[in-house]
Amino acid sequence: APRPALLLSRPPAAHPAAGEPLTRSTQETTTLSLPLPSALPPALAPEALPRLIDALVEQGWYLGEGVLDADLCAELHAELTALAERDALEAAGIGRGQELQLRRDIRGDAIHWLDRESLAQRRYLEAMGELQRALNQALFLGLFEYEAHFAHYPPGAFYRRHLDSFRGRANRVVSTVGYLNPDWPEDGGGEMVLYAPDDPEREVARVRPEAGNFACFLSDTIPHEVLPTRLPRASIAGWFRRNASLGGLVDPAR
Repeated sequence: APRPALLLSRPPAAHPAAGEPLTRSTQETTTLSLPLPSALPPALAPEALPRLIDALVEQGWYLGEGVLDADLCAELHAELTALAERDALEAAGIGRGQELQLRRDIRGDAIHWLDRESLAQRRYLEAMGELQRALNQALFLGLFEYEAHFAHYPPGAFYRRHLDSFRGRANRVVSTVGYLNPDWPEDGGGEMVLYAPDDPEREVARVRPEAGNFACFLSDTIPHEVLPTRLPRASIAGWFRRNASLGGLVDPAR
C-alpha cells in the first residue's frame, strides 16, 4: 500500500542546499507553543525544542531522554502491539520504488505507516508538525512534509549500518525516532548506535529504546544502525522531507 504523505506546514522559500552545514537564521527563535486540539499535554516536551535545534547545528544529532509524553507512548505501544498480534504489519524493505527489496540479512523489522487513524497517532504527528515549524523557523530548512511508520523488531532482529538519505539524491532531510517500550532492561539490546559523519567507524552515541526517548539527526550525514534486540522492540521512525517536484507532480512516488 502506498505510504501517506503528511503535509504538516508549508516551508519558507529559502533553504540551504542538501549537505551544507546548518546555520541559524538571524531571527530570534523561541520555543513554539502552538495549541493542541484538546487539553491533552504536549506530546513532545516544549523545552526540548531549543536544545534539539542547538544540537542539530552543533553536531548533527540530538538525543532526548523522557521528552515524549509517557501516556502517549503507552497508547502508541498498545496500538503497535495490537497490529503485530493481528499480523497487520508489513515486512520492511531497503531501497525505494522499483529498487525496493526485502533483505532480512540487513533489516529485520516490520512496519505500519502512520495515517492519523487514531488519536494517539494524531497527537504524535501534531508534535512533529510543531517540530517541523520550529526547524523551518530557526534553520530555514524548507521542510515540506513528514512521513513516519511504526517499527516492530521481533527478538533477534536488527538493522545494519546505513544512511537514511544520500547527498544530492533524495529529499529526506531530518530523521526522527520515538521509542515506545516501557521499562526496557539494560540487557535488552536493540540500541540505536550513531556514528561520526567523518568516521563511520567511530561511535558517537547509543540510544536505549526506552519509552519517552527521542532521537533526531540529519538524514544524509549521520550513519546509524539498530543492534540485535533480545525483546520485541517498538518505535516510530520518521523523516522530514523537502518537496521533490518532478514533471509537474508534487512529491512523486518514492
